[in-house]
Amino acid sequence: MAVLELTPDDLAATRFALSPMAELVGALLILGGRSRPPGLGGWASQAGPRYLALRQADSFLAALTDLMCATTWLPDFICRPPRGMNTAFADELAAVRGTPAARARADLVLSSQQRPLAPELDQGDIPAAAARSLSAAWSELLAPDWPRLRGILERDVIHRGGLLAAYGWNRAFGSLAAGLHWEADGRIAIPALTGPSHRIEGAELTLVPNGFGGSWLSLDPPRAYAFHYPARGTAALQDTAADVSGGIERLIGRPRARLLRALSTPASTSQLSRQLGMSLGGTSTHLAILLQAGLISRARSGRTVLYRRAPLGDALAAGHFEWDPLSEPPDRKSTGQRDLVAMPNR
Repeated sequence: MAVLELTPDDLAATRFALSPMAELVGALLILGGRSRPPGLGGWASQAGPRYLALRQADSFLAALTDLMCATTWLPDFICRPPRGMNTAFADELAAVRGTPAARARADLVLSSQQRPLAPELDQGDIPAAAARSLSAAWSELLAPDWPRLRGILERDVIHRGGLLAAYGWNRAFGSLAAGLHWEADGRIAIPALTGPSHRIEGAELTLVPNGFGGSWLSLDPPRAYAFHYPARGTAALQDTAADVSGGIERLIGRPRARLLRALSTPASTSQLSRQLGMSLGGTSTHLAILLQAGLISRARSGRTVLYRRAPLGDALAAGHFEWDPLSEPPDRKSTGQRDLVAMPNR
């Protein structure tokens, strides 16, 4: 069981961050066969052919993915702790490229866990080779989805931040992973991970949601540490036309159907716009219509306005409502518009 030891000052300075590189690592772990979190099978099926083409063309990427899928200790020079919410993939890639070759090789040897290092990885300029392979993988596998994925991750952070504000660090930490808890003496126990204890001692500690179900520690002492945890709501990454086909789409239109499904967890206008690839103005207009119809509600959280599904929106998104052209409310005059009435699923 891994343990992080924090002082009160360390805890007070702990914050959330995003890491595009960690998203790429999580995606490679899925495509390499290490894990398949629920809800991401569709994404993996779509990305699988592109990943196989990358493997065939790039032996370094193939060997690196195989290593990461087999190890319990990911290479630290690739999985560096991010600094904040605006971390750019280009900056993380530059950090990989700028790693001293000796350190990069030592990290790969450590990750090999006493197995021989694959010949494809054991070359003179490991950082340059890793940067080339990761850059190509990012472009082919994640770059088109990054705006939507980032929106999902931001929503997760807002959710965890709400738990922190309402219930404190114990509840916030406990929501990150099964069995994880913060103890009164400042120790964060992570039962799902193996490894030694790590004393933060004034270094940065960030909590990083991972859209592909990844859970690991990344270390760059004495500068920073990060705990990567599975994000919520990542099934929305495979939002396609098939996801919103049927009655709900015909009833309220595809854009509003997509928004309603995406609001399984609260989100802001800008987050929904990025996640679904819609214009900000169009997203705002559709949200206003859904709000007026009583399908969603909104509330302010700090400086952000968050939208969430109302009970009627939950039922419609789940397929529990159908359009009944013969229905009229018995206690009011007809307005010329038909109403949604509860119908059993068929």
